Amino acid sequence: MTQSHPLPVPAVAPIHPMIVRISHWTNAVAMLMMISSGWAIHNAYPTLPFPFPSALTLGGSLIGGLQWHFAAMWLVLANGLVYLAYGLVSGRFRHKLLPVTPAAVLTDLRAALAGRLGHEDLSHYNAVQRLLYLGVIGAGVLVVLSGLAIWKPVQLRPLVMLLGDFDTARLIHFGAMSVIVGFLVVHVAMALLVPRSLVAMIRGH
Repeated sequence: MTQSHPLPVPAVAPIHPMIVRISHWTNAVAMLMMISSGWAIHNAYPTLPFPFPSALTLGGSLIGGLQWHFAAMWLVLANGLVYLAYGLVSGRFRHKLLPVTPAAVLTDLRAALAGRLGHEDLSHYNAVQRLLYLGVIGAGVLVVLSGLAIWKPVQLRPLVMLLGDFDTARLIHFGAMSVIVGFLVVHVAMALLVPRSLVAMIRGH
């Protein structure tokens, strides 16, 4: 009598591969450092006529804020390049974020506002999510380019001129930062409303 063996269970592909999860959490820490230290720099050298609460800033002064900002900048830049390279080479961006059409965005937005937008399949992004992710990636690229222009305005003068001038580059940098902060608020709120998405970004499944 032959002994039967159970069939092997096929491995389930993770919703978020390891490299995506590591880059996600690395970026989360680095961006919080960048934003809070940037607010300290803003308070010492205002872009717009209002301060941020000192409790939300990192560095405590212009010099301290700059030190933290530059330290986090290299982490954001290196991590961002890894994330972009993986997303483009692996086809993850094409698969996850495209296509995006105005009609699909409006349909999913109405469903979300009515509480009828499902989240059963965490591997699939709806049109609103796709638009938000593409927007924050674009804002991330813009905040880096404008930040480099502010940091080295003489050496990178063509970049400064492309953005308008030094003061315009500062406004663009502030605006891109504001878009990223807005995305983070929505992103955290959605993670709290759909806790399974947070678990998936930690465990992969």
